[in-house]
Amino acid sequence: MDIFVTGLLLGFSLIIAIGSQNVFVLRQGLKGQHVLLVCTICALSDAALIALGVAGFGVLVKQAPWIEQFARYAGALFLIVYGARSLWAAINHKADSLAPASDTFFSIGKVVLTCLAFTWLNPHVYLDTVILLGSISTQYGAQKWLFGFGAMLASLLFFFALGFGSRLLVPLFANPLSWRVLDFVIAGIMWFIAASLIL
Repeated sequence: MDIFVTGLLLGFSLIIAIGSQNVFVLRQGLKGQHVLLVCTICALSDAALIALGVAGFGVLVKQAPWIEQFARYAGALFLIVYGARSLWAAINHKADSLAPASDTFFSIGKVVLTCLAFTWLNPHVYLDTVILLGSISTQYGAQKWLFGFGAMLASLLFFFALGFGSRLLVPLFANPLSWRVLDFVIAGIMWFIAASLIL
Protein backbone atom coordinates (compact mmCIF):
# COMPACT_ATOMS: atom_id res chain seq x y z
CA MET A 1 0.00 0.00 0.00
CA ASP A 2 2.91 2.35 0.74
CA ILE A 3 4.22 1.84 -2.79
CA PHE A 4 0.78 2.61 -4.26
CA VAL A 5 0.48 5.80 -2.18
CA THR A 6 4.00 6.86 -3.21
CA GLY A 7 3.02 6.55 -6.87
CA LEU A 8 -0.21 8.43 -6.20
CA LEU A 9 1.52 11.35 -4.46
CA LEU A 10 4.35 11.58 -6.99
CA GLY A 11 1.82 11.45 -9.81
CA PHE A 12 -0.09 14.36 -8.28
CA SER A 13 3.09 16.40 -7.78
CA LEU A 14 4.03 16.04 -11.45
CA ILE A 15 0.63 16.66 -13.01
CA ILE A 16 -0.63 19.52 -10.84
CA ALA A 17 1.71 22.10 -12.40
CA ILE A 18 -0.06 24.44 -14.83
CA GLY A 19 0.61 23.25 -18.36
CA SER A 20 -0.95 23.42 -21.80
CA GLN A 21 -2.92 20.20 -21.32
CA ASN A 22 -4.34 21.34 -17.98
CA VAL A 23 -5.35 24.71 -19.41
CA PHE A 24 -7.19 22.98 -22.25
CA VAL A 25 -9.08 20.74 -19.81
CA LEU A 26 -9.97 23.76 -17.69
CA ARG A 27 -11.29 25.67 -20.69
CA GLN A 28 -13.42 22.75 -21.87
CA GLY A 29 -14.79 22.40 -18.35
CA LEU A 30 -15.74 26.06 -18.25
CA LYS A 31 -17.44 25.79 -21.62
CA GLY A 32 -19.15 22.54 -20.63
CA GLN A 33 -18.24 20.94 -23.94
CA HIS A 34 -17.21 17.27 -24.22
CA VAL A 35 -15.81 17.41 -20.67
CA LEU A 36 -16.18 13.68 -19.96
CA LEU A 37 -14.51 12.80 -23.26
CA VAL A 38 -11.61 15.22 -22.72
CA CYS A 39 -10.97 14.03 -19.15
CA THR A 40 -11.12 10.40 -20.26
CA ILE A 41 -8.66 10.93 -23.13
CA CYS A 42 -6.19 12.72 -20.86
CA ALA A 43 -6.44 10.11 -18.09
CA LEU A 44 -6.16 7.14 -20.46
CA SER A 45 -3.26 8.73 -22.34
CA ASP A 46 -1.37 9.31 -19.10
CA ALA A 47 -2.13 5.75 -18.00
CA ALA A 48 -0.77 4.39 -21.30
CA LEU A 49 2.41 6.47 -21.02
CA ILE A 50 2.95 5.51 -17.38
CA ALA A 51 2.43 1.84 -18.31
CA LEU A 52 5.03 2.18 -21.07
CA GLY A 53 7.46 3.73 -18.61
CA VAL A 54 6.93 1.05 -15.97
CA ALA A 55 7.25 -1.64 -18.67
CA GLY A 56 10.69 -0.24 -19.60
CA PHE A 57 9.91 1.90 -22.64
CA GLY A 58 11.86 4.77 -21.05
CA VAL A 59 15.07 2.96 -21.98
CA LEU A 60 14.04 2.98 -25.66
CA VAL A 61 13.24 6.70 -25.53
CA LYS A 62 16.71 7.38 -24.15
CA GLN A 63 18.25 5.30 -26.95
CA ALA A 64 16.18 7.02 -29.64
CA PRO A 65 16.46 10.76 -28.89
CA TRP A 66 14.67 11.61 -32.14
CA ILE A 67 11.38 10.69 -30.42
CA GLU A 68 11.84 13.48 -27.89
CA GLN A 69 13.16 15.88 -30.55
CA PHE A 70 10.14 15.31 -32.77
CA ALA A 71 7.76 15.85 -29.87
CA ARG A 72 9.67 18.97 -28.85
CA TYR A 73 9.42 20.85 -32.16
CA ALA A 74 6.01 19.54 -33.23
CA GLY A 75 4.68 20.46 -29.80
CA ALA A 76 6.23 23.93 -29.93
CA LEU A 77 4.66 24.61 -33.34
CA PHE A 78 1.26 23.43 -32.12
CA LEU A 79 1.47 25.62 -28.99
CA ILE A 80 2.48 28.69 -31.02
CA VAL A 81 -0.54 28.28 -33.31
CA TYR A 82 -2.93 27.57 -30.42
CA GLY A 83 -1.56 30.57 -28.50
CA ALA A 84 -2.14 32.79 -31.54
CA ARG A 85 -5.74 31.54 -31.77
CA SER A 86 -6.29 32.32 -28.08
CA LEU A 87 -4.91 35.83 -28.53
CA TRP A 88 -7.13 36.37 -31.58
CA ALA A 89 -10.13 35.14 -29.57
CA ALA A 90 -9.31 37.51 -26.70
CA ILE A 91 -9.16 40.50 -29.03
CA ASN A 92 -12.02 39.73 -31.42
CA HIS A 93 -14.69 37.75 -29.56
CA LYS A 94 -18.06 39.41 -29.15
CA ALA A 95 -19.37 39.62 -25.61
CA ASP A 96 -22.30 37.25 -26.18
CA SER A 97 -20.04 34.51 -27.53
CA LEU A 98 -17.94 34.50 -24.37
CA ALA A 99 -20.55 33.11 -22.00
CA PRO A 100 -19.90 29.57 -20.69
CA ALA A 101 -23.09 28.35 -22.38
CA SER A 102 -21.91 29.76 -25.68
CA ASP A 103 -23.39 28.65 -28.98
CA THR A 104 -19.79 28.20 -30.18
CA PHE A 105 -19.65 24.41 -30.07
CA PHE A 106 -16.69 22.48 -31.40
CA SER A 107 -17.15 19.07 -32.99
CA ILE A 108 -16.11 15.94 -31.16
CA GLY A 109 -13.47 15.26 -33.81
CA LYS A 110 -11.86 18.66 -33.39
CA VAL A 111 -11.86 18.41 -29.60
CA VAL A 112 -10.39 14.89 -29.68
CA LEU A 113 -7.58 15.86 -32.06
CA THR A 114 -6.75 18.97 -30.04
CA CYS A 115 -6.74 17.00 -26.80
CA LEU A 116 -4.51 14.28 -28.28
CA ALA A 117 -2.11 16.93 -29.60
CA PHE A 118 -1.84 18.60 -26.19
CA THR A 119 -1.01 15.21 -24.69
CA TRP A 120 1.13 13.36 -27.21
CA LEU A 121 3.03 16.33 -28.66
CA ASN A 122 4.15 17.46 -25.22
CA PRO A 123 7.73 16.29 -24.51
CA HIS A 124 7.27 17.10 -20.81
CA VAL A 125 4.69 14.32 -20.68
CA TYR A 126 7.29 11.80 -21.88
CA LEU A 127 9.88 13.07 -19.42
CA ASP A 128 7.46 12.91 -16.48
CA THR A 129 5.53 9.73 -17.21
CA VAL A 130 7.70 7.47 -19.36
CA ILE A 131 11.19 8.37 -18.18
CA LEU A 132 10.87 9.75 -14.63
CA LEU A 133 8.04 7.58 -13.30
CA GLY A 134 9.32 4.62 -15.29
CA SER A 135 12.82 4.90 -13.85
CA ILE A 136 11.57 5.38 -10.28
CA SER A 137 9.32 2.33 -10.58
CA THR A 138 12.34 0.08 -11.14
CA GLN A 139 13.37 0.37 -7.49
CA TYR A 140 10.20 -1.50 -6.45
CA GLY A 141 11.04 -4.65 -8.39
CA ALA A 142 8.09 -7.00 -8.81
CA GLN A 143 5.80 -4.45 -7.12
CA LYS A 144 6.58 -1.66 -9.58
CA TRP A 145 3.08 -1.90 -11.06
CA LEU A 146 1.60 -0.86 -7.70
CA PHE A 147 3.62 2.34 -8.03
CA GLY A 148 2.45 2.74 -11.62
CA PHE A 149 -1.22 2.21 -10.74
CA GLY A 150 -0.90 4.86 -8.01
CA ALA A 151 0.43 7.37 -10.55
CA MET A 152 -2.35 6.43 -12.99
CA LEU A 153 -5.00 7.03 -10.34
CA ALA A 154 -3.49 10.46 -9.64
CA SER A 155 -3.97 11.43 -13.31
CA LEU A 156 -7.52 10.09 -13.33
CA LEU A 157 -8.52 11.99 -10.18
CA PHE A 158 -6.79 15.20 -11.24
CA PHE A 159 -8.22 15.49 -14.74
CA PHE A 160 -11.79 14.71 -13.68
CA ALA A 161 -11.55 17.10 -10.73
CA LEU A 162 -10.19 19.83 -13.01
CA GLY A 163 -12.67 19.25 -15.82
CA PHE A 164 -15.82 18.97 -13.73
CA GLY A 165 -14.66 21.14 -10.81
CA SER A 166 -14.13 24.07 -13.14
CA ARG A 167 -17.93 24.45 -13.22
CA LEU A 168 -17.61 26.13 -9.82
CA LEU A 169 -15.95 29.02 -11.69
CA VAL A 170 -18.79 29.40 -14.21
CA PRO A 171 -20.38 32.38 -12.36
CA LEU A 172 -17.04 34.20 -12.60
CA PHE A 173 -16.84 33.53 -16.34
CA ALA A 174 -20.36 34.81 -16.95
CA ASN A 175 -18.51 38.11 -17.22
CA PRO A 176 -17.08 38.50 -20.77
CA LEU A 177 -14.00 40.25 -19.36
CA SER A 178 -13.06 37.03 -17.49
CA TRP A 179 -12.99 35.11 -20.78
CA ARG A 180 -10.83 37.78 -22.39
CA VAL A 181 -8.37 37.63 -19.50
CA LEU A 182 -8.35 33.81 -19.64
CA ASP A 183 -7.61 33.84 -23.37
CA PHE A 184 -4.75 36.30 -22.87
CA VAL A 185 -3.36 34.12 -20.08
CA ILE A 186 -3.71 30.98 -22.22
CA ALA A 187 -1.85 32.65 -25.09
CA GLY A 188 0.94 33.66 -22.72
CA ILE A 189 1.24 30.18 -21.21
CA MET A 190 1.25 28.49 -24.63
CA TRP A 191 3.96 30.79 -26.00
CA PHE A 192 6.06 30.54 -22.84
CA ILE A 193 5.98 26.73 -22.98
CA ALA A 194 6.71 26.79 -26.74
CA ALA A 195 9.72 29.04 -26.14
CA SER A 196 11.00 26.78 -23.37
CA LEU A 197 10.71 23.78 -25.71
CA ILE A 198 12.62 25.50 -28.52
CA LEU A 199 15.29 27.07 -26.31
